[in-house]
Amino acid sequence: MQLHVIAGLILRYVLLYSRNAIRLIELVFWPVVDLMVWGFLTVFLKENTSGDFPHFITFLIGAMIFWDILFRAQQGLAISFLEDVWTRNLLNVFVAPVRPSEYIVATALVGMLRVGVTVIVLTILAAFAYAFRLWDFHFLLIPFFANLLIFGWSLGIVSVSLILRFGQAAESLGWAVPFLIQPISAVFYPVSVLPVWLQPLALALPSTHVFEGMRAVLAGNPLPQSNLLLAFGLNALYLALAAWLFALTLRNARQRGLLVKIATQ
Repeated sequence: MQLHVIAGLILRYVLLYSRNAIRLIELVFWPVVDLMVWGFLTVFLKENTSGDFPHFITFLIGAMIFWDILFRAQQGLAISFLEDVWTRNLLNVFVAPVRPSEYIVATALVGMLRVGVTVIVLTILAAFAYAFRLWDFHFLLIPFFANLLIFGWSLGIVSVSLILRFGQAAESLGWAVPFLIQPISAVFYPVSVLPVWLQPLALALPSTHVFEGMRAVLAGNPLPQSNLLLAFGLNALYLALAAWLFALTLRNARQRGLLVKIATQ
């Protein structure tokens, strides 16, 4: 991989955002709306529920912010790819001396930038509006964020592969893929809430172990080391499988002329 090619691709996507205010607003609008909805819901529940409720407030707000990290990382790849489709620039990218690996790395790093902007805004808003301090996680933020970013990238690569295979009719998968696994990722509730037959499937997702670890830390318990180790191991497996799927799908799209069809629709 050549760093100057990756840097050039990143610059292109950054300029798209910097020169279009609507794209910048999109980075913060929906996350802020989600945080406000969940935040006000927890305030309402606190006022109408007796007992030790503060933990539930932190669980829900923390889960919402952590989920948005995964979602924005996935969106970085999927939406960057769709931007090239919408602007009819996809052929230009793949005709140019750009390796698929360079394209994926560039869009993944764009996703990281999207996550950074969103997390900064949500962290400030959560601290002032709901007294939720994300920095209370200290250094645990690094492995938590890393696992969510990697899994988000894997989902993003899968999204791009599906769009390559099925064309623009599958564009909605650019947004839908993360939500397919959200119900079993134990985002807002522990794995024990799920039916017994679903729990093994939930535990096969790295995101589940991150959210379980997050709740353990917020409850004042030490972080289960097994959660992080399992999350990193599963992420390595899924990232490798996603990269293989993308390479296979791209080769098939080139052989069948699907790349031209998608880029010119």
